[in-house]
Amino acid sequence: MKFYKIIALAAAALMTVSAAAQNSTTPYSKMAYGILSDNASGIQRSMGGVGYAMQDGRTINVMNPASYSQVDSLTFLWDFGLDLTNVWSKEGDKSGHSLGGGLDYLTAQFKLAKHLGGSFGLLPYSSVGYSFGNTIDGGNEYRTGSGGLLQLYGGVGYEPIKNLSLGVNVAYLFGTTTNTNTITAESTTLFQRIMQVRDYNLNVGVQYAFNLNKDHKVIVGATYSPKKSLHGHTWGTYYDTQDTKLDSVGYTKLTGKYEQPHTFGAGVSYSYTNKLLVEADFTYQQWAKVKYAPIEGIEASNMMFNNRWKAAAGLQFSPGSRTSYLGAVKFRAGGFYNHDYINVMGNNVRDYGATFGLGFPVPGASGKTTINLGFEWKRRLSAPVTLIQEDYFNITLGVNFNEVWFWKNKIR
Repeated sequence: MKFYKIIALAAAALMTVSAAAQNSTTPYSKMAYGILSDNASGIQRSMGGVGYAMQDGRTINVMNPASYSQVDSLTFLWDFGLDLTNVWSKEGDKSGHSLGGGLDYLTAQFKLAKHLGGSFGLLPYSSVGYSFGNTIDGGNEYRTGSGGLLQLYGGVGYEPIKNLSLGVNVAYLFGTTTNTNTITAESTTLFQRIMQVRDYNLNVGVQYAFNLNKDHKVIVGATYSPKKSLHGHTWGTYYDTQDTKLDSVGYTKLTGKYEQPHTFGAGVSYSYTNKLLVEADFTYQQWAKVKYAPIEGIEASNMMFNNRWKAAAGLQFSPGSRTSYLGAVKFRAGGFYNHDYINVMGNNVRDYGATFGLGFPVPGASGKTTINLGFEWKRRLSAPVTLIQEDYFNITLGVNFNEVWFWKNKIR
């Protein structure tokens, strides 16, 4: 793909991303910062969401910036992903259905120097999106939410000694979430909470490769993001049609009152040539110890979080045959269990699921460009009391452009 085509693609994606970032369609996303993302690409989501120990010079792995050191010296990588989500929800004897999705991420990776690689892009941090209502005495109540937080990141990965790679991502964290509660009776009353974040995010990573022999390799990887106070501001608004006056309540800066937690990630992978990759990961976030100050009269005053942990495993297999197109296709599968940070009336929210995907080489394309198609089934619910049960079917579509930009043709 020519340079100008990639720039056009990036511009179109960036113009779309602010609207497309809201791909959550669950009432659980009304809590705190919404549903969190794990920076997984379409390829990684097809493998259960693993990536801490993934090291491939032809794919972009933002989950561990240490992986950037292994980028192919002759190529420029560009990856973007789209997401389509179907949700079937059930609460008691009631059921519903919703559809969501949009642009999921946009990333790039390239060689900076010998043993040094770089990456930049735009990723979701969290997503809020829901709409539901119910009947109350003398009227109706409607709850809606929208928005999310995004990360505009840049990172480098360096291999100081053979087999050891270190990396860091620095991101600008920004976005707005809006939660609205509207009550219609003799008059219409509106309660709204708005949060705007303008901050930075930091993630460091390490990977070490054990080359068992020329065909077999084991890689261990780990990442860490520090606990920190968020910057930005939040406030509530109140409006009643009988009063015809919009009042702002609870305006406060986030600093010192709202935090994100220590986050730890670790994984181990095994690969056999280019035919087989197997990985298992574990993520832990200390949400129970972070500060979060609910706005009085707008949010529940007893809001609490649980520590979040996630276990995931996945594999990728390719026949590796050059005699047929099918032999070059990559087959992926995985599964995960996520004990989320969200707590609703003493009930923890968790989800689990299974994934499958395919990586199709693009015939006739320069470099190693692939189209990655993924499928995911996921169930989200609360426990010990099941308040709302949601079944998801996600379809992800990613395009991984692997273009030869730095090859110099010989003069003939």
